[in-house]
Amino acid sequence: MIKRIFDFLVSLAALMTLLPVIAVVALLIHRKLGSPVLFRQIRPGKNGKPFLMVKFRTMRDAVDAQGNPLPDSERMTPFGQFLRSSSLDELPGLWNVLKGEMSLVGPRPLLMEYLPLYSKEQYRRHDVRPGVTGWAQVNGRNAISWEDKFKLDVWYVDHCSFWLDLKILFLTIKKVLVRDGISGEGEVTMSRFTGSND
Repeated sequence: MIKRIFDFLVSLAALMTLLPVIAVVALLIHRKLGSPVLFRQIRPGKNGKPFLMVKFRTMRDAVDAQGNPLPDSERMTPFGQFLRSSSLDELPGLWNVLKGEMSLVGPRPLLMEYLPLYSKEQYRRHDVRPGVTGWAQVNGRNAISWEDKFKLDVWYVDHCSFWLDLKILFLTIKKVLVRDGISGEGEVTMSRFTGSND
């Protein structure tokens, strides 16, 4: 209950305070990348329940001759990379937190198609609400392997507390300032998860 109240109050205050920043970023995205400004996608929430996650768009709508999206490396622009490295693309996610679909801190919501690929232990990351930031994000973000990331997610599920959340939020601010662990090795973001090695 304390976590939910904290999430609600902080996300509400942040949305009100950062409204000018959100408006400027939205205008810049519209000018540089076009419409839509927001990226919307169904993601698994607590207990795997689907919800519509929102972020700022960071990639061009570029496709090949068959109409398939080009690789991330070809769709990502310097402006989009800046949005990701600064975590400005995550600001609309505060709306998901306000609605109770996400928490400020928790395992990041990944793709629905990953759900059947998790081991039983890895699936436990869905025992709590997904977060805008999390234990894995402050311990390597996209620069660590999927297996290590999921171990950190499950560790958070087993040890989550109000004080741990405050620590993670503080470390997140530090990570954003130094822009550490934004992408996986040889990737613009992170390679796709193809299944557990367990």
